[in-house]
Amino acid sequence: MVGFSVLSLWKFGSPAFRRRVTYKSVLRLDVLSLEDITMLRKGITESFGGAIHALNTTQLTDGVIHRSKRMMLDTLGVGLLGTRTAVFNKALKYSQMFTSDERSSVWGKSQTTLPPHYAAFVNGIAVHSMDFDDTWHPATHPSGAVLPALLALADALDRPPSGLDLLLAFNVGIEVQGRLMRFSREAYNIPERFHPPSVVGVMGSAAASAKLLGLSPAQCSHALAIAASSAGAPLANTATQTKPLHIGNAARRGLEAAQLAQLGLEGNPNILDLDRGFGVYYKDYSPSAMTDCASGDFRWILEDQDVAFKRIPAHLGMHWVVDAALAARAELANEVRNFDLSQIRRVTLRVPPSKYIDCPFPATEHQARHSFQFNACSALLDDKVTVSSYSEAQINRPALRELLSKVKVETPKANQPNFDKMYCEVEVETHQGQSHVARCDTFYGHWRKPLSQEDLVGKFSVNASSVLCTEGVEGVMEVIGNIERVRESSVLGLYLTMTSSQQEQLYSSM
Repeated sequence: MVGFSVLSLWKFGSPAFRRRVTYKSVLRLDVLSLEDITMLRKGITESFGGAIHALNTTQLTDGVIHRSKRMMLDTLGVGLLGTRTAVFNKALKYSQMFTSDERSSVWGKSQTTLPPHYAAFVNGIAVHSMDFDDTWHPATHPSGAVLPALLALADALDRPPSGLDLLLAFNVGIEVQGRLMRFSREAYNIPERFHPPSVVGVMGSAAASAKLLGLSPAQCSHALAIAASSAGAPLANTATQTKPLHIGNAARRGLEAAQLAQLGLEGNPNILDLDRGFGVYYKDYSPSAMTDCASGDFRWILEDQDVAFKRIPAHLGMHWVVDAALAARAELANEVRNFDLSQIRRVTLRVPPSKYIDCPFPATEHQARHSFQFNACSALLDDKVTVSSYSEAQINRPALRELLSKVKVETPKANQPNFDKMYCEVEVETHQGQSHVARCDTFYGHWRKPLSQEDLVGKFSVNASSVLCTEGVEGVMEVIGNIERVRESSVLGLYLTMTSSQQEQLYSSM
């Protein structure tokens, strides 16, 4: 009888289980591991729903708390800076057409509130509006879809969650994304077909929101299933104003999915188990169950895989080419007295192959943020790359356009399109026959060479002070720094709207 039961479960079990466990091995229960037997009893989606529900604050380690607080602070800083952008203000104008009894705050806006879903939407857009937010491995922007959804939800709840509850929900949302990306080897590389946060980000938002709402295991699974039907955005919309909407939509739709699940709406309870479910996004989909939180074997992915924090508001790949260009420029300046950029005959960039970040003559700020050529030439021309480098005036400088015309791009076979393995090399040749080559294997800010706490806080302060008053900037830093001890997370929303009225008036008219 036991054999029949096990064989039946194998026959109708998840694809992942059938790939790992052969039919013959099921006939011999003694060869099955405890994990295999658990997979017989529980599907992959069910294991995720159970883990989202069961994870608790005692499981947050010091390392995970430290890293996630850095992620939260950086996300708020780039989000506040992003409220100065045209794409944010267009999305805000659209979102203000909608009303509801529940209202949530808009970062950097002292007099503006929106329905929670739209607050999550516009704040998520702000985070990614300048491509200044964190990046993880496998490749995605993990924080931008999760934190705006949680803060919008926290504003709307009758009983404000504690800072520790918010921190746990944030980490649940990050963890789910990390687990999902490891279902595919394809996900480890620079994307080719879709923007990853539009796929895993909406699932992370749903998981985090479900956790903060206190949903049951079954409801958490349904939240993931509902969110999966809102996943996906084509890579063709990168380098346009639509790209930031990928993050905003992920935040909004994930929150909606959790609230719909709370109301009893159901989706496919095996959404993660199926190739025709979440597996449609990957050619080599191989899902696995989430470790049982009560087993003692659970370990946060963030514990072992840190994120990268950006020093410039551009696609992550640009950081390698900027650092290499700056090093090549320094060598050239040391070698040649009274060096002038007009002496450059050719600039050769050796970068990984990726069509959407190969933009020879960018015409907009969004194209410039995704152009190896533009970022290398900006570094060579100005000896720096900053937020202002992507303005229309900077992009259209004659000197820059002339330098761009001298750039040649090579893609060596050994240079893999993978944020953990790629490199960038810049070679500058002069009319006098001199050649200087510089290579960057790991830029400062990468997970292998993380930003110091001082530099991370400095980045936040510069970004946030462009929108908030001094009290607001310092208040956000204080709350995030002590988030695990904050009684009511709603205090964070108060600081996020403490603006300098002059600055708010200036940028709201954009």
